[in-house]
Amino acid sequence: MRAVVQRVARAKVTVGSEVTGEIGPGVLLLLGVSGKDTETDALYLLDKTLNLRIFDDADDKMNLSLLDTGGGLLVVSKFTLYGDVRKGRRPSYIDAARPEDANRLYEFFVAEAKKRISKVTTGRFQAMMDVELVNDGPVTILIDSERNF
Repeated sequence: MRAVVQRVARAKVTVGSEVTGEIGPGVLLLLGVSGKDTETDALYLLDKTLNLRIFDDADDKMNLSLLDTGGGLLVVSKFTLYGDVRKGRRPSYIDAARPEDANRLYEFFVAEAKKRISKVTTGRFQAMMDVELVNDGPVTILIDSERNF
């Protein structure tokens, strides 16, 4: 499982004319699921995300986590995080999970997040989405449950 974690001042996802998810200060998380991922991978990624110390404390040091700040979490599914471009010019998505498996783990991730923080919103799985964000910092972190980076 892979994630792009972006600290944001605000972010929202729109599908057509409907806003499906919106947060103020917090984290926009782009979430990719591989065919090998399990609930253990989802829990690892969630724990890492919620506890990342990427928010400034009173001394302007990145010392606080999303749990500390009470910020929002906007989760957007992104199978393209498993796009492999090592050969040719067209990405291969062979490592991405099948949609039904990816959706199950995506929904599991979101449900577990809602147990831990109060403000969790989402995009819509397999929909064409417009994602708007105002990066704060900018701070962008990559997380991989296989610990590749």
